[in-house]
Amino acid sequence: MTTLATDAADGQDFIVFDGECVLCSGFFRFMVARDKAQQFKFATAQSPLGQRLYNELGLPARDFETNLVVTDGVVHQRLDAFAAAMHKLPGIWRALSICKYLPSIIKDPLYYAIARNRYAIFGRSPTCMVPDKALRARFLPEGF
Repeated sequence: MTTLATDAADGQDFIVFDGECVLCSGFFRFMVARDKAQQFKFATAQSPLGQRLYNELGLPARDFETNLVVTDGVVHQRLDAFAAAMHKLPGIWRALSICKYLPSIIKDPLYYAIARNRYAIFGRSPTCMVPDKALRARFLPEGF
């Protein structure tokens, strides 16, 4: 699905994550540490770009129910987003992309159970993280 927001990435793979969610920010840090080729750019869900993309997809733009992973121009949500991100990583991490083949009857309730309770389990930061200059270069324009 091509959208105004995905066009803003100019063909670059990117991840939109909830910058206030400790679990989501942990996924962001995990990806930064393992994406040595810097295939992914990033945006917070709270950013102007993140807000446009959530709105265009008809997703809640305040209580974020999913990170978004855009690879090869395709927007992935929920567990499929995680699988798409893992597929782009080198080495053993790619094996985790197999979770996209789980039946929806299993993966959707599992994903939603974690998503609904992520703040209670992992916590919530009162503000979005502030990346240093080097990490900020990995964010898309209007992505922070």
